Amino acid sequence: MHRFFIPPEECQNNPLCLSPAESKHARSVLRLREGDRVVVLNGAGKELLCQAAEVRNDPTTLEIIQENSTPPLPFEITLYQAVAKGKAMDFIVQKATELGAHRIVPVLSERSVPDWDDAKTAAKVEKWRSICIESIKQCGSAWLPRLELPMTPKAALDDARQSDLSLIATLQPDAKHPRDQIDAHAVEHDHAPSKLAIWVGPEGDYTPAEINTIRTGAQPITLGPLVLRSETAAIYCLAVLNYELQARQ
Repeated sequence: MHRFFIPPEECQNNPLCLSPAESKHARSVLRLREGDRVVVLNGAGKELLCQAAEVRNDPTTLEIIQENSTPPLPFEITLYQAVAKGKAMDFIVQKATELGAHRIVPVLSERSVPDWDDAKTAAKVEKWRSICIESIKQCGSAWLPRLELPMTPKAALDDARQSDLSLIATLQPDAKHPRDQIDAHAVEHDHAPSKLAIWVGPEGDYTPAEINTIRTGAQPITLGPLVLRSETAAIYCLAVLNYELQARQ
């Protein structure tokens, strides 16, 4: 069944209207026909089963048949990801969404800071938001991650203080297995962290100065003996942390 995205504020009426771009895609690419059933996700926990009422390039209208609510995960993971080069950041945003990240915070590391002005930054963030939307349509998640504007490591560190536990992926010798850090938190607080932050560096990692700054608020974890690409490290961290936190529910 085809999935579409409509923001919560546009899901108040019945029938629903697809955007011009979505309408054109539904008609010309998906070959949607009147009477076909589709799913609409609003990114805030609602999944709407709909029936196509009128299929046009602008707009296609959908009659709501059934409304379902999906609770969020019982934990929140925020990915503090150093902005990766080329299309790697697009890939990371896509996979972070598929893996249920609650928030994605692009971090402007010294080794990854692109030469962006305000207009280009806004365009990049808008592109990443579009990738998040396409990703929930692909995987069927009813929840859209919050994508923040890029932050410096210092600003991101202040932001991460709202987390119960912050971790940084590193090759430093004192890094521990993620499970050990989560277990230590659980022992100290009598419960697993419900809000967890994970820091992933760019190619070549954060600079030593950045690592020292981040480690004032984050515990080091190892991803094994191999040197991973930034995008591989992000997927590894989110998958492992999801597994560990779900096992404690």
